[in-house]
This record gives sequence, structure tokens and C-alpha cells, in this order.
Amino acid sequence: MLIWGAGAVGGSIGAALVRSGHSVTFVDLDRAHVAALRDPDHGLVVQDESGTFRSPVRAFTPDEVEGAWSQVLLCVKAQHTDAAVRAAEPHLTSDGWIASLQNGLTEQLVAEVVGDQRTLGGFVNFGADVIAPGIIRFGAHGAVRVGELDGAMTDRVHEAADLLRAFDPAAGVTSDIASYLWGKLGYAVLLYAQATGRLGIVDCLDRADLLPLWQALAGEIMRVAKAEGVMPQAFNGFDPAAFLPGANANAARTSVAAMADFNRGSSKTHSGVWRDLAVHKRRTEVEAHYGPVLAAAARHGITCSTLDRLVATIHAIEDGAAQEDANLDRLLEAVHV
Repeated sequence: MLIWGAGAVGGSIGAALVRSGHSVTFVDLDRAHVAALRDPDHGLVVQDESGTFRSPVRAFTPDEVEGAWSQVLLCVKAQHTDAAVRAAEPHLTSDGWIASLQNGLTEQLVAEVVGDQRTLGGFVNFGADVIAPGIIRFGAHGAVRVGELDGAMTDRVHEAADLLRAFDPAAGVTSDIASYLWGKLGYAVLLYAQATGRLGIVDCLDRADLLPLWQALAGEIMRVAKAEGVMPQAFNGFDPAAFLPGANANAARTSVAAMADFNRGSSKTHSGVWRDLAVHKRRTEVEAHYGPVLAAAARHGITCSTLDRLVATIHAIEDGAAQEDANLDRLLEAVHV
């Protein structure tokens, strides 16, 4: 098993595979992280409420890795997909597969490089953060699914799911991976909004006055998904039907409350997007995640004014604007204009 991207997602899943006795090789661009992972006195460290897992692992930077693998998990941020797949492709056997365990609509980018026949779609929704080189703090499990791009139930998709069950026993297969990916876009857009301020995920979702903002943001994503012929999948409290045109406020309120309750059980209080802005001071995945959504909206003549404003706000914070709760108030005010 080759895991390309040893951050919060790749490191968490990889640790579980190592613990289960699988042979795992990690690749990551961060040299300090790689050095910590393979240091006999440090290794890969995953902390959660039950304790700490620690083990030195085989880890390399892309320029160091040698060999070929038939099973590759792609766990890099969405904006790095093309470069990562092109670097990984020489290490993929002709009969092997890459499973994209990323947020966004990245599977087609993978397929453009390695072909549909070597691409699997993946969906993950769990909380984890890299808090120092080699150290991951795990928050809580969420939904995990894998599927063929064409929906076929093949031996290899079951093989991939079996591997992922080492990480999460509830991991499963799906004949409609796009429904989960679009569902995650609807779920995650609320976390992007949370990231513009200082409040944590639960405190932000618990703000009753923000319901119209949640309806507007998720509603725009759901309208585009519907136009694309996709019915997004419900998971971990997020109910896509509650944000479709014609849905009432009570349905949306119930879904947001369920999302808050799901996140209440996690030690991860703030989203990864929030940490990108507040802690790492780096560009987020917002363009890679929602650029394709806005492009699809334009093709279908759908206006996404609230999503446009959110993307612009994220970019403003990336460029030095204040990350403050007033950003949420301004986004809410714009909904009512």
C-alpha cells in the first residue's frame, strides 16, 4: 500500500493500516514531516481520546521514493491533485488503482492522468489535524465510502473497502460515489463559512440566526448538483433534501442541529479550513473545491451569489483580511439583500 500525502487523512488511515499489519509506504512533500515519520525515536504519532499510537514508518519525499505499487491512496489537498498524481503515476502498476480520498471533485483529475480503469472514487468525513511534524491529533470517525466512477461493483472496490475497514469498520462501498462527493460539498460549505470567523464548528452551527445563511449556501450547492443529475447523499447529520428548492426552514434547522450534534462528539473543534487560515497562514482548498461548482452553475445558468461571496471572503482572509465573526454577519446580511 502506497499512501501519497501523509497528513491528517493519509496519516490517520495509514496508522490504522500499519497497526493492522499491512505494509505501508508514505510519501509527502513536507521534509520535516517525512523525517519525523521515519525517525526511530519519533515515528508516526496519532493521538486520540483512547491513547497514542506511535511507530516509525517507511516515508519518503516524492523525489526519493522508488518502486511500484498496485494500491495507492491519494490523500493530498485538492489543489495539489494534478501534480501529485503525475508524480505518483510512475509508481502505479499497470493493473493497479489509485483511490482519491480527498474532498472536492478530484476523481476526474486523477482519471485524466492514470485513466478511468485505474481510478477509484473515495469519500471520507472524519476529524483530524497535523499538529507538529509526525504528530496527528484524531478527533472522531465519520462516514467513509469508496466506489467505481461508473458505479460498478467490482472486486477491487470491495478490496479497497476491506482495506479501509482497518481504519473504520463501518467503511463501505457505494454505486454512486458522486452523491457522496456532492453531499460533502454541501456539508463543507458550512465549514468554510465557519472558517471566516473565530467560533468553533459547534458554536457556529448552534447560532440560530445563521440558519438563512446555511440554507442559502447549501441550497446553492444542492441546486447545482441537481442540475448535474446528482442527488447528494445524506451523512453525519447533513440532509441534502433539507436544502433543496422548496424545502422548509424546519427541515434545514433539524439538519444543522444534527450536524452540530455529530461534531459535538469530536475533539476537533475547528475545521481544517479554519486551521489553514488561522494557524498555518496558507491558501485553502476553496478554489479547488468550489471553482468546479461555480463553473457547473454557470453552464446551467444558476446564480450562486452567496457562494461567490463566501469564496471572495476566504480569498480576502488568505490575503490578510481579518478572520472575524463579523464576516459571518456580513454574509448573512447579504442573503437578505
